[in-house]
Amino acid sequence: MAAPRRVLLRVVVAVLLLSVLALTALQQAVSDGPWWLELSRYLPYPLLVFPAVVGLLLALALGWRWVAAGVLTVALFATFAMGLVWNADPGDARADLRLMTYNVKALLAIERPGGLAQLAGEIERHRADIVVMQDASPLMRGRDPARPGPMFGLPEVWNVGQYVIASRWPLADCRSAQAQLDRDAIAYARCEIDAGGKRFTLLDVHLESPRSGLVAARHEGLDGIELWRSNHAGRLGQARALAAAVRDEPRPLVVAGDLNAPRSSAALQALLAVGLRDAFASAGRGYGYTYGHTLRPRFSFLRIDHVLVSDDVAVVRAFVGGKDASDHRPVVADLRLPAR
Repeated sequence: MAAPRRVLLRVVVAVLLLSVLALTALQQAVSDGPWWLELSRYLPYPLLVFPAVVGLLLALALGWRWVAAGVLTVALFATFAMGLVWNADPGDARADLRLMTYNVKALLAIERPGGLAQLAGEIERHRADIVVMQDASPLMRGRDPARPGPMFGLPEVWNVGQYVIASRWPLADCRSAQAQLDRDAIAYARCEIDAGGKRFTLLDVHLESPRSGLVAARHEGLDGIELWRSNHAGRLGQARALAAAVRDEPRPLVVAGDLNAPRSSAALQALLAVGLRDAFASAGRGYGYTYGHTLRPRFSFLRIDHVLVSDDVAVVRAFVGGKDASDHRPVVADLRLPAR
């Protein structure tokens, strides 16, 4: 290869690899950055890693050092930007309870032939002691709110708004709660649960969806970017309001739901900053993606559903469920509560 062409190829490969490395570093180091950085957290990862893959292919003509740089760039992206976690196998370690959070998209399940049976099958397959649901109010149709009866094999059921909580143990002091900070507010469900003599507080939460902002950013140019910024600010404001309320909640505490925020986002970081831990990050293995399989890419590429726990709650294991029953995969966590 002629020297000028080789120099140009090196420059092109370096730019491609450095752009992906810079994005990977910024996503981890900057939780609340410029609009384009926040938007990048919600894009399918093949789009983001594509420049590095092209750079790796071009590097084949430049020798092994350039190929190694390309491989390392892709590996760093796959590990950090894509959110890989790999915790030790807990083996047969015992837990006090199994909790599942699930945005069930109940209305879609009801309208889809066999949808409710799929939903029931997914929930019952994991044998959770407590199921925390969002977008679930249609499941209460035909049920007496005062005596709703069992749901998915769990005897205790409580509902407010979009939230439904089903439990093996009695639910106490259940109520609709609202967190407000300045002009931002979020409504959520709150219950006290006594799990075999170990009592804890449970919050069922659903933060603002990024869908409208993402669609606007894709189709409406600069006007769409403004809508995305507003959408992001609303979700972040809700998370900060919830974080302020969480500070005053008694421990042990579990916050579960569709947070519509990946781990590196400012919204989730606001909740982690008040002493909560992400169950999947603490005890999961793999990527734990819960959303994306019903979109055009047809595979899950975002981990936006979470189980968060206070420091006194041990996470034995955590994993995600199947994709067939809802737009979201459920998150399942085996938890061990502190002795009282």
